[in-house]
Amino acid sequence: MKRRLIEHNSISLRDGRSVCVRPLTPSDGPALLAFGRALPFDDDQPITDDWRNAEVINWLINATVLGHWRQLIATSGDIIVGYGAALRLPGWSSHVAEIYLIISRGWRHTGLNAVLEPLLLAAARDLGATKAIVELLSEQQPDRLVFERLGFRAEGTLNAQSHTLNGQITKASATQS
Repeated sequence: MKRRLIEHNSISLRDGRSVCVRPLTPSDGPALLAFGRALPFDDDQPITDDWRNAEVINWLINATVLGHWRQLIATSGDIIVGYGAALRLPGWSSHVAEIYLIISRGWRHTGLNAVLEPLLLAAARDLGATKAIVELLSEQQPDRLVFERLGFRAEGTLNAQSHTLNGQITKASATQS
């Protein structure tokens, strides 16, 4: 199994702060749970699972050993400030990887997404994917621009595709690139 993903890489962001970007490990469970519990669930960032739930975090930690999944974290000291994953899809879509990215509120607009997105695309290629997709809400224009610079293009708009964790359908549309 190939695992060419970066090991430990300190990266300076445009606001002067630096982060360490590395693969998620089993020992990151408590820090990942703290990251999840600090996420604002009332903003425009789509979150598919309840990251405040220890079982969800345990599932993510256990997924580090799966061959079709790569997970990255960005840390500042011992605190996780960003999480990203590339997941190769099963079956007839096994040539496709879906990319996920979550950034802490205090670390948005620092360029961290622009650092993590190409690393996640490289992780998708490392998984053997020849196509990568990402779903973005219409409000996520900065992320859309970064992904477009990486060669992504919108393939479709899905109305009423996303909802909050309490089940309320959002007005935003999701775009698959």
